[in-house]
Amino acid sequence: MIRPISDCTVLVTGGGRGLGAAIARAFSREGAQVAINYRKSRAAAEALAAELGPRVAAFQADITQADQVHAMMSAIDLKFGMPNILVHNALADYSFNGDARKRLDQLNWSEIAQQTETAVGGALLCIQALRPHFKASSFGRVILIGTNLMQNPVVPYHEYTAAKGALLALTRTAARELGPLGVTVNMVSGGLLRTTDASRATPEAVFDIIAAQTPLGHVTTPEEMADAVLFFASPWARAITGQNLIVDGGLVSG
Repeated sequence: MIRPISDCTVLVTGGGRGLGAAIARAFSREGAQVAINYRKSRAAAEALAAELGPRVAAFQADITQADQVHAMMSAIDLKFGMPNILVHNALADYSFNGDARKRLDQLNWSEIAQQTETAVGGALLCIQALRPHFKASSFGRVILIGTNLMQNPVVPYHEYTAAKGALLALTRTAARELGPLGVTVNMVSGGLLRTTDASRATPEAVFDIIAAQTPLGHVTTPEEMADAVLFFASPWARAITGQNLIVDGGLVSG
């Protein structure tokens, strides 16, 4: 089915700040109704919604909790109708500081599990909640946010990268199961972004090193990542599913 973004309702998890806010802005710019999910960033999410106008609103939920996900979907449905595009961007609390990262001999499974619960568990709960709507309308777009650290773990953030690797597996298996319903499922994987709350702890020298190694000569911005997300939501990507698009200025290959 061909459906323009302006006719869609989009749910952006973790949409109140950082990359999520850039994604929400991009969809709003294209005329979509946008539901900004937040867990703790109420002030930022509500300020962003007020800035973007009446077709945007903020909704609180911890997406690792099924009851909260269903309550959020009901609230979105009352406001805009059920989302037909899901962008799963939410990230468990994390700081990209290579000097302070956990080494393998310090790492606990619970820390990997925490990242996985948000990355994979949150995606699963949101997809499960939206599946009946996708099926009824024979249309849906799911875009999951990954990382180029799977291709090049230049800094071995073990727990974060392991969770995103599992999310890529879910991207491909979900694409296979949901395809007959008219739903595409894809991943957009960035590298270090300049700058989000999570990358704020990254030393400036690291940004400079990455920029020098990147063919385009600069560190990818949240806005550049957001435009790639728009592509997967657009009619131009209607025959693409189960794919992982790396958006990092050419730093690594798939």
